Amino acid sequence: MANSLITSVGTINNTSSTPLALGTNYDTKYGTYLKLFSGEMFKAYESATIAKGTVMNRTLKNGKSMQFIFTGRMSAAYHEPGTPILGSGDPPVAEVTILMDDLLVSSAFVYDLDETLSHYDLRSEISRKIGHALAEAYDKKVFRTIALAAREAHPITAAPGPEPGGSVIQLGSGNEYNAQSLVDAFFEAAAVLDEKNVPRDGRCAVLSPRQYYALISQVDTNILNRDYGATGGNMNTGMGLYEIAGIKIKMSNNLPFLAGTVNAVSGENNTYSGDFSSHCGLIYQKEAAGCLEAIGPQVQVSGNDVKTMYQGDLIVGRLAMGCGTLNPAAAIELQAA
Repeated sequence: MANSLITSVGTINNTSSTPLALGTNYDTKYGTYLKLFSGEMFKAYESATIAKGTVMNRTLKNGKSMQFIFTGRMSAAYHEPGTPILGSGDPPVAEVTILMDDLLVSSAFVYDLDETLSHYDLRSEISRKIGHALAEAYDKKVFRTIALAAREAHPITAAPGPEPGGSVIQLGSGNEYNAQSLVDAFFEAAAVLDEKNVPRDGRCAVLSPRQYYALISQVDTNILNRDYGATGGNMNTGMGLYEIAGIKIKMSNNLPFLAGTVNAVSGENNTYSGDFSSHCGLIYQKEAAGCLEAIGPQVQVSGNDVKTMYQGDLIVGRLAMGCGTLNPAAAIELQAA
């Protein structure tokens, strides 16, 4: 009986009539199979991260840190006829340096037999978990940085400054879930940002899920986005709340929400630690913080030697990033105090 013709969905550019023959190179036979894993990880990472895109992002190459330059305000004065204009009103300048943290990894070992016997797509499930783990670490660093920025003075202190620093809005003790207190805080935050000449574009808020749903259930529908409908749609889906006072609203479990003291961790080269005992939300503009990425995110899979020795694949998701304060004036922390 003649051999059947095999169509190999895992083979790249193999024109052989027997693409899965025992002598065919492993990478040739199964060249496309791990692409799904990588794609799943990237999709999970992008869908899970909230902070991505809400702060300033830069790619770091051939260096260990990045310098950000601030220029302060300039003054104006009347010109006296006959006197030269010498350009003596140079703005004050300061700098902020953001360092690259150590490599962040999330990994799993997939045993061949487990994958064969499993009734679900094991690699796809692991890929999502790795993506979520990296996204969670990313968001936690960014949100803590913005909270700390809200407590800082601006690096520009020279005349005609000093430039305004960050701000803290106190909701009152026990009011972290009080919807009216939150709404009032949004309008106060908008006024504070306007007074500091912070651009309106790129303003957003991050609340805990319970705060978000409290706003929908406790406050009159005049704060709800009309695109979702004024009544049933928003209440049924819980997704009707879009923005207040021009500030877009996101929700996340990765805020240091009433978290107490968060200590530094080995491998962190920037400051993410502090006392977050009363922290209950953020309102900020994208200039509040900056993120550097040198590797991010990527997937690595062990080669044939490991597969032969251990009968499985070691799969590693990795991310090299760092986050630091840029413009404290653009950061506002909500506190239950």
